[in-house]
Amino acid sequence: MDKQHSPLAVITGASSGIGYELAKIFAKNGYDLIVAAENIEIVDAGNELRKYGTQVKTVQVDLTSLDGVERLYHTIQLADNPLSAIALNAGVGICGAFTQTEFKRELEVINLNITSLVYLTKLVLPHFVRSKSGKILFTSSVAADMPGPYYAVYAASKAFVQSFAEAVREEVNDSGVTVTALQPGATDTNFFKRAGMMNTKVGVGLKDSPTLVAQEGFNALMAGKDHVIAGSFINKVQSTLAKLMPQTQGAKMQREEVKPGSAYRH
Repeated sequence: MDKQHSPLAVITGASSGIGYELAKIFAKNGYDLIVAAENIEIVDAGNELRKYGTQVKTVQVDLTSLDGVERLYHTIQLADNPLSAIALNAGVGICGAFTQTEFKRELEVINLNITSLVYLTKLVLPHFVRSKSGKILFTSSVAADMPGPYYAVYAASKAFVQSFAEAVREEVNDSGVTVTALQPGATDTNFFKRAGMMNTKVGVGLKDSPTLVAQEGFNALMAGKDHVIAGSFINKVQSTLAKLMPQTQGAKMQREEVKPGSAYRH
């Protein structure tokens, strides 16, 4: 492929986990990349991604701030290639009783999982609509389908992402732009350690491969699907049950998996 005309993909939260695996898949499929994360590990990730023969720009940026979002968008604007796809994957969680968790950390969850995602979409979507092409992948979660006691703000943030993805998809349905929501279940990434969930049932339980989850998300994006429940069959069962049972029952089911200390109860 002529590198001067290679499609460009942007992936946030790309230093590890699902985001890094998504970046690898985009690279293997001939995309040049802009990869972003808040930590210095994004530099090492970029070096690894260049081994696939693609152009990679790394951006170490804090997307919990509006300035950080604007800085990333400025990098996108300066790229030689027009933007073809964006995977809004960056996200964070916090576990604990809502009466005991720090609001500062919950605000970081809201700013990263919701505010930065909405702002980046606001910035790139008009370009996609004008060009009558473009693909957006939102990393949502199966947690979007039911209330999440002990990670209430995180679960609510993913419910927002899911609703937002479906609504925006419908708005641009006739424009040539596609919007896809990736809904993984428990995945083997740094998420659980960062969220303080290693003493919960879900934190110590079996997890899906981020490589598999990313591939299913990429395939759904390329196929123009509205969403994909990625990973193990149990994720699909959980999502289906969540849509059938009352929200109160769904909350009780989640409570058993996420309550701090649940890993040690029999």
